[in-house]
Amino acid sequence: MKSNKDYWKAQDYTLHANFVSALAQEVMQDLAPRRGEKILDIGCGDGELGAFIMEQGATVLGIDSSANFVETALRRGVNARVEDAQNILFEDEFDAVFSNAALHWMLHQEKLITRVFNALRSGGRFVVEMGGDGNISLICRTLTEILAENGIDFASRNPWIFPTPDEQRKRLESAGFSVVKCCLRKRPTPLPTNVKGWFDTFCNEILFDLSDSGRDEVIDSMVERLRPLICSSDGIWTVDYVRLNFVAIKP
Repeated sequence: MKSNKDYWKAQDYTLHANFVSALAQEVMQDLAPRRGEKILDIGCGDGELGAFIMEQGATVLGIDSSANFVETALRRGVNARVEDAQNILFEDEFDAVFSNAALHWMLHQEKLITRVFNALRSGGRFVVEMGGDGNISLICRTLTEILAENGIDFASRNPWIFPTPDEQRKRLESAGFSVVKCCLRKRPTPLPTNVKGWFDTFCNEILFDLSDSGRDEVIDSMVERLRPLICSSDGIWTVDYVRLNFVAIKP
């Protein structure tokens, strides 16, 4: 059971999750966009990174499943449209396909990777940072526990996939890619606000069928369960992010 509502709000994302673009240094270094290149930005979000890539002289097409995000990206001057990356039908069109903090929301990884392979020109690169094995493990454990206490099976509505490097490497190679890099790195991330803001930003789809009061009650319970685990004595909430970075080349 899933809602088709667009729960993403660019304003909330900027307030509670501005670290997503701010901490994208490694994936941007891996991409190293060049003047004249044509680049597809998968899960372009509010267009901040797409705009940066354009400043390097590349042409960018951003796609995102959220109309709210696409509207914001367009206002930044990024050519963006609403589209599910798992269904793209491009053929030999892009010099690079790029994605930051989006692929772990796409459960059909094999299909997605095949579509990306087809979209790239020969020699094109697929450059990604996404959640990897162990990402937000304390949050996932708390979601499992609190939702179970409310009669909800988190596993059945978990929107994320966090692969190991071996799992992702096998998917990429099976699609025909040559994998240059595929590795995990721990990146504990202090939140700009608090973990309630994190839940308000990222978990609306998971809790879509709860009333407003029921949703608030569940989130408050999760916040208190997590407080002794990830909140410091000075009130800083730090989430146990683990990132999977990979670079794959189409021969």
